[in-house]
Amino acid sequence: PHAMLSGSAIGYYGFSETARFNEADESGEDFGARLCHDWEHVALKMATRKTRCVLLRTGIVLHPEGGALKQMLPPFKLGLGGKIATGRQGMSWIHLTDYIDALLHCLHNKELSGPVNLCAPNPASNQEFADTLAKVLHRPKVFDMPAWLLSLLLGERADMLIHGQYVLPKKLLASGFQFQYPELQKALDSLLFER
Repeated sequence: PHAMLSGSAIGYYGFSETARFNEADESGEDFGARLCHDWEHVALKMATRKTRCVLLRTGIVLHPEGGALKQMLPPFKLGLGGKIATGRQGMSWIHLTDYIDALLHCLHNKELSGPVNLCAPNPASNQEFADTLAKVLHRPKVFDMPAWLLSLLLGERADMLIHGQYVLPKKLLASGFQFQYPELQKALDSLLFER
């Protein structure tokens, strides 16, 4: 094939409340980061002179019928939503429409290979995400989720919610990709009210 798109994740970079990661950054040291690193290492073996290999490091894909947004909507619609843990952890998200457009862009753009971050250019903190979702739904934010309770409920899986990362789509933007939904409020308005 002329191209192979391999699905990975922004978990490649590990966790940080302050760093802004792009495709040039090294992988993190936690389990998720090592898993993404090893997955990509194997995927790159598919690259040949005829086959481009694109490593799709995907953020949180937003759509009300699946994924994280679907799980967040019920409490937020009841006015019971809020931030998770400190709220400072990054949430690097992408609207489903932009995600599909970005996949097609990576498939057809012969200049793209290696890692490509599939996330909007404006990541939000968990606090900003919760504030924006409550604003779009015209609901108050009442209950924050403390880290200890989430850890008690989910065990190690809670780390993905308690910690996060701010990831920028540097290569995607440099290749000329145009986001339809680069801002969180516009993306949520589209997903929740324009269907």
